[in-house]
Formats: sequence, structure tokens, C-alpha cells
Amino acid sequence: MLVLKRGQRELLADKLLDAANLAVTALFLGQFVTGTPFSFPVAAFGGAAWCLLFCLAITLIGRRTP
Repeated sequence: MLVLKRGQRELLADKLLDAANLAVTALFLGQFVTGTPFSFPVAAFGGAAWCLLFCLAITLIGRRTP
């Protein structure tokens, strides 16, 4: 099992939050920028990806150091 130190977990959580913001920007807001017809499934997937990555990051931050 991979055991990360507190600093490593914080860095990973920070990068997961960046990835979450990138996912929602690309899949939701990108539809408006490119001028393609709005697709609700693509937008919903972007929101779901953001929620999943955000929750994973919060879980990593909240773990205690062994």
C-alpha cells in the first residue's frame, strides 16, 4: 500500500483540484467558447468529474499522518 507523507498528500490534493477545474472548464465552459451546440451529457460529465476529483482531494487532505 502506498503511504504518503502529509506534504505529499497536500501536493497531490492541490494538483487534483487543478485537474478538477481543468475538467469542468474543458467540458462545460469549452462548449460556449468553441461555439459548438450545447450538449447536456458532456456538461454533466464535466460537473461529475469536478465533484469526483474535488471529493478525492478533500479526502486526501483530511487524512491523518500515520
